[in-house]
Amino acid sequence: MWQRILALAIKEFQALLRDPKARVVIIVPPLIQLVVFSFAATFDLNHVPLAVYDQDRGAAAQALVARFTGSQHFSVVANIDRSGAIDAYIDNRKALMVLTISSRFTQELMSGNPAPVQLVIDGRNSNTAAIALSYANSIVQQFNTDWARDHGRPRPPSTLDVRAWFNPNLESRWFIIPGIVGLLMLVVVMVVTALSVAREREQGTFDQLLVTPLRPVEILIGKAIPGLVIGMLEATAIIIVAVFVFHIPLQGSLLTLYGGIALFLLSATGVGLMISSLAATLQQAVLGVFLFLVPAIILSGFATPIANMPPLVQDLTLINPLRYFMVILRSVFLEGSTFDDLIDTFWPLALIGLCSLAIAGWMFRHRMN
Repeated sequence: MWQRILALAIKEFQALLRDPKARVVIIVPPLIQLVVFSFAATFDLNHVPLAVYDQDRGAAAQALVARFTGSQHFSVVANIDRSGAIDAYIDNRKALMVLTISSRFTQELMSGNPAPVQLVIDGRNSNTAAIALSYANSIVQQFNTDWARDHGRPRPPSTLDVRAWFNPNLESRWFIIPGIVGLLMLVVVMVVTALSVAREREQGTFDQLLVTPLRPVEILIGKAIPGLVIGMLEATAIIIVAVFVFHIPLQGSLLTLYGGIALFLLSATGVGLMISSLAATLQQAVLGVFLFLVPAIILSGFATPIANMPPLVQDLTLINPLRYFMVILRSVFLEGSTFDDLIDTFWPLALIGLCSLAIAGWMFRHRMN
């Protein structure tokens, strides 16, 4: 039995490697997506264009402006000398934010009185505006605390002392790149498995399989092996890049991580074989893969928290294997979670894998008959 399955698996590998289009699908898209997501997909803002309208020119005002210019998050693009120029910088997108300091700023601070400053911000992109405003508030609060300490003033009645666990510098790359492991694995494995049976039907070689001594379950296993092997190699390569190139900390055990990878590969392979069993042509198989991929990625928590979704949509995520794998990846990478910590995530993933493979087997036998 296993000799026949191995022979079929080798035949599948040869078919993939001989097909130029298949080689491109396996190698090129993951590389492009890894580079694009790792460098471009980030929630951090750096070098936000800032215009400054300093009417005071005093020591305190200059100290506050220096806090902004010394931050990696802001880059001063202009020093405005009149209030009428503020509209032009915001309207023409020359600056995302304009910092306005009143002419009595230093005098009010030296007198112990409140000295408000104004931030005019471009709100057309609300998410970017909120992040930039958060950076600005942090700078102003730190300036207030340091000014009160250096000039013997009473400290603010309460201060916020922040300590971020698992991601000390709050780098969004630490959150995104572990998720990319699951994203790329799902794409590659599903494409490889979904095209396997459809390719046989389109090339007219599927009937030849039916007259061989291979039973339906053996054909199914032989078709699944290439996807599992390629997915494991793909995951290993991306993990190596994440750790050694992007310096994402891998706090947990490799055994726990690869246990989650194995269960996720079973689930992805099962879904891919289901699509392959239904598709009569390669075009139908590719369409079926992308019909599954788009909602699976959106409902996985890769970019948007599942807790923020409507209750009905949250229930739909329970049958999405990528949802559980995202939790495993980020927990093992950043938190150092063990198998016992993730048991509530492992067993649903295993259940989805078994069910999807069972349904794929039934559909495969049904289409053969």
